[in-house]
Amino acid sequence: MSWTRRFPAVPAALLAALLALLSLFAAAPAARAHEERPVTLPDGSGSVPQYRPAEPDLLVCKTDRPAFERRISGFPEELKQRNLALYERCEKSGYRHLQEAVDAVDRPGMNIAILPGLYEEEPSLAKPTGECTTLKAPNSSLGYQILTYEQQRQCRHNQNLVAILGKTDLQIEGTGANRLDVVIDAKYQKLNAIRADESDGIYFRNFTAQRTTFNSLYVLAGDGFVIDDVLTRWNDEYGFLTFASDHGLYKNCESYGNGDSGIYPGSASNINDGRGYEVPRYSIEITGCHSHHNMVGYSGTAGDSVWVHDNEFDQNMGGASMDSAFPGHPGLPQNHAKFERNLIHDNNADYYGYVADGTCAKPPIDRGYEQGVVCPQISMPPGTGIITAGGNWNLYENNWVYGHRRAGFFLSAVPAFIRGEEQWSKQTDTSHHNRYAANVLGKDKTGASRPNGMDVWWDGQGRGNCWQSGPDGSSPGTLPQCGGHQGDVSGGSSRLVGEPVKLAQLLVCADYSVQARKLPAGCDWYGARGLERVETQIAVAVAAVLLLVGGVLWWRRLRGSRLGTAASLLGLAGLVLDVAGSTMPLGGTFVPALALLLMGLWWTGTGIALRPTRPWLARLTLLLAALTLLDAIDKAVVMIPWTPLGPSWIRALVAVPWVLWATIAASRPADPAGDRPPAPAGPAGPRRAEATTTPTPDAA
Repeated sequence: MSWTRRFPAVPAALLAALLALLSLFAAAPAARAHEERPVTLPDGSGSVPQYRPAEPDLLVCKTDRPAFERRISGFPEELKQRNLALYERCEKSGYRHLQEAVDAVDRPGMNIAILPGLYEEEPSLAKPTGECTTLKAPNSSLGYQILTYEQQRQCRHNQNLVAILGKTDLQIEGTGANRLDVVIDAKYQKLNAIRADESDGIYFRNFTAQRTTFNSLYVLAGDGFVIDDVLTRWNDEYGFLTFASDHGLYKNCESYGNGDSGIYPGSASNINDGRGYEVPRYSIEITGCHSHHNMVGYSGTAGDSVWVHDNEFDQNMGGASMDSAFPGHPGLPQNHAKFERNLIHDNNADYYGYVADGTCAKPPIDRGYEQGVVCPQISMPPGTGIITAGGNWNLYENNWVYGHRRAGFFLSAVPAFIRGEEQWSKQTDTSHHNRYAANVLGKDKTGASRPNGMDVWWDGQGRGNCWQSGPDGSSPGTLPQCGGHQGDVSGGSSRLVGEPVKLAQLLVCADYSVQARKLPAGCDWYGARGLERVETQIAVAVAAVLLLVGGVLWWRRLRGSRLGTAASLLGLAGLVLDVAGSTMPLGGTFVPALALLLMGLWWTGTGIALRPTRPWLARLTLLLAALTLLDAIDKAVVMIPWTPLGPSWIRALVAVPWVLWATIAASRPADPAGDRPPAPAGPAGPRRAEATTTPTPDAA
C-alpha cells in the first residue's frame, strides 16, 4: 500500500515540508561505492557446492625446495608427508602461478591445490599492451574502468591478479596447516587479487589473499560458491566481495584492515522480495567468520536474503550495516537479512584521523595498512553495532550487542532518489518491518556488564519496526514493542518521515569524501563537539529567535501579568535546556523532553494570558503549546501511533506563523487599557473608567 493511499488526508502543507526536506537531500553529493557493469541476478537453478576431498587435478608450487621445506617443517607429520609428496609431483608437472593452473582447467569439476608459499603472480603484473591499453569503457568515480565481461576476458590482468572467468565447479585449495601458509599477494598493483566472474559452483579453501586497491576475493554473478577458511586483509575497499550471486556460503573466514568492509555480500540474489518474515530460503549464508579492524565488519548494500549467524564482528568502526544508499546495485531497496547468534561488540575504532592527516592521500603501498591504518571509504557513525540505513524486513534476533560508545542498533531511512530512483511513490520505501528481538544488549556472553552508549538510535521513520522490551537508553525514549511472534507489533508507529533534527544531522554527516579529504563540519561522527555540532547550531538558532520574540512579546504585552511572567521564565529555562540537551554526545531524551515540557508550559501560560486581549493569537499559542507537549510525550513517553509525521514537524510548521504573528503583536504600540489585565471588582463594583472601557479589537 502506498503512503498516499494510506494517508489520503495528509495536508498539502505537510507534504510540502517533506518535499523541502527531500530537496535538501538532493543537494548532497551522490553516494558511490562499488561500481560494476550491469549484471543480471542468477536464475536460482544452482546449488551450494560441496567440498571435494579427492586428490587435486592441478598443482601450483614454487621451485625453491629448501624454502618450501622450511615452510612445512612445523606441520603435523601426516600433513608434512602429504605436502612433500605433492611437491614431488608439482616439480614435474605442476604450475608456478595460480593463473597458469586456472588457464589449464578444461572441464567442470576440477581441483587445484596450491602448496605453501608466497604467490605474487609476476606474469599478471606486467603493464597492459596492445588493445588492452585503449579499452573504451566508462570510468568509475574511483578512477578504474567499468569493463564488460568480454573486456575482462580480453584483458584479464588490467584489473585482476588472478582471473577466473567462466569456469564451472572449480575448487581451489591451499594445502598448508592454516590459511597463512598460502598467500596470494597483489602488492597494491591490482584492483582484485582473485576475481571469479560468471563461474558457478566455485569453492575457495585455506589460503590468504591480500593487498589490493579494491578487494582480495571477488565473486561476481555466480550461482553457487563457497568461501571456506580464507583470510583477506589490507585492501582499499573490501576483503570479500560477492556481488549479484546466489547459493553462496561463507564459513570460518577472517578479514581485517579493509577501508570499507571485511565481508560484503552485495546485491545478493533478491529471492524474497515481496515476502514477509517467513521465507523459503536465503541466497547467502555467512557463519563462523571473524571480521575485525575494518571500517565496518559486514556491509550489505542490497544485501538481500542473507543469513548471518554465529559470527564475530568487533574492533571495527561499525559492526555491520545494511543499506539502500548506493545506486547501480541490483535488488534495492535492501530486504530480508537475518542476523542471529552473532557477537557484535566493541566496534569503537575511529579511522577518520587518517583521512584528516593526509595518510590516506598517499599511494596505498605507503599508507601503512600492515601497521593498522584503515582509510574509511564512506560516511558512517563510529561506535555502532548494527546500522540499517534504508532496509526492510530484516530480523535481528538473539545477538550479543555490547560495548559500543554510540549505539547498539542504528536505524534510519534513505529516500529512493539517493539510489537514482525518482518516482515519488518510492521515496519512502525503506525502513519498514525491521524486527529487533531477544538480543542481549549491554552484556557479554558471561553476563558481565558491557553497556552501549545507548541501545537504540532511530530517526523515527517507517512502519512496522519493532524492538524488544527494555533497551537501556534509546532515542526516541520509548520504542514500538515486538509481539510474541514475528510480525506481531503492538503500538507500532507509522511515520512518513523521521525527526527533522536527526534528518539534518544525517544530511550533514553524509557529505564525506576520502578522495577530497572532506570531513563534514558540524557532524559529531567526525569529532564535532558542543557548538560545532549541527544539532546544537539548530537549537541555538531556534532558541535565539524564540527568546527574542518571546522576550519582546512579554515586555510589550505580558509583563503586567503574573501568569505571563511565570510562563516566560519557564520558556527561558526550556530554551536553555534545549540547547544544553543538543550538546549531549548521544542526544539523550530526558533533557530534550524536559525542555519541550517547559516550553509547552510557557506557551500554555502565554496563551492564557493573551486571551483577554489577543484571542486569536492566544488560540494559536495554545495550539503550539499542545503540539509541544505532545512532542515531549512522543520523544520520552510513547510514540504517537499511526501518524504520518511526528508532532515535531507539525510544531515546526505552526511555530513559523506564531513567530510572525507574535512579532507583529509585540511591535504595535501598547494599548494601556487593552493590554492591561482587568482589575478585580471591588465591593462597590468596578471603577467608572474600567467599566466604560471598550476592549481593543485583536488586530494582530
